[in-house]
Amino acid sequence: MKLSPAKLSQLIASANLLVSRLERLSADSYWAHQASGVRGSLLRLLDRYQQIGNLTDQEWRHLENDLRLGYHLLALAAREAYQ
Repeated sequence: MKLSPAKLSQLIASANLLVSRLERLSADSYWAHQASGVRGSLLRLLDRYQQIGNLTDQEWRHLENDLRLGYHLLALAAREAYQ
């Protein structure tokens, strides 16, 4: 998978932002437990990216999927918090 430098930078920045947001979910939230797995996966991928400067095609797809799922979990947690 050939990603442009702009797309690559955007994915990494989004992953870092999402990790920080997922850390802030209330431990009392049902979604916090679900989000912890996604957060861990993102952290592993970010660490690997920092170590070697790139990811395999499969890892990039995994990162994109984790981002989608993580933002979905954030939305569900926010909905739960404001009901």
